[in-house]
Amino acid sequence: MTFPFTPRRAALGAALLTTLLMAGCGSTGPGATSHGSVPGQLSDATSAPAQSPARTPRSSNAANPRDYRRDAARHIYDANGDRIYPGKLPPVLYAVGTLQVHLDAQGKVTAMHWMRAPQHAPEVIAEIERTVLAAAPYPAATQLGPVIWTDTWLWDQGGKFQLDTLTEGQQ
Repeated sequence: MTFPFTPRRAALGAALLTTLLMAGCGSTGPGATSHGSVPGQLSDATSAPAQSPARTPRSSNAANPRDYRRDAARHIYDANGDRIYPGKLPPVLYAVGTLQVHLDAQGKVTAMHWMRAPQHAPEVIAEIERTVLAAAPYPAATQLGPVIWTDTWLWDQGGKFQLDTLTEGQQ
C-alpha cells in the first residue's frame, strides 16, 4: 500500500524526525526528568561546598539576553581561571555542548536546558553542570530581571574549556 505525498504528511514526518533527532542530542523537554538539583539537569552534579564566604557578583546592565552572555561568561572565567584553555583551542575538541541556564532576578540558577549535550562524554556534562552551579549567584540582570543565558562550551581532552562568547578561536 502506498500513501500519496501531501504537504500535511510531509510536515508530520518532519516534526517526527525533528523530535527524534532532538532526543538523540540530549535535549531536555517538558517530559524530561531532572537528575540534579535543578530542572533540566542530565547529571546528579551539585555545586561543591563553598570554599570562601558567599560572594555577591557585580550587577549586569545588559539590555538583552545576548548582551548578558558576556557578563555571565566573564563570571564563569573569573571563577575558573585555572580551568580556562589559554590561547587558541586545538582543531579537534573532545566535547562541545550548548546549554541554556535559567537565572532568576538575583542570579540564582533555576533550571538548565541542554540544546546540544555531549552525550559521548557524560563526565563533561556533569562537570559543566557542576561548574554552572558552583559559580552561582551570577550577576543580577538589573534591566532584565530573570534571564536565560545560552552559551556553547568548548572542551579539550585535558579538561580545560572556553566559552563561545569569549573564545580565542581554534588553531
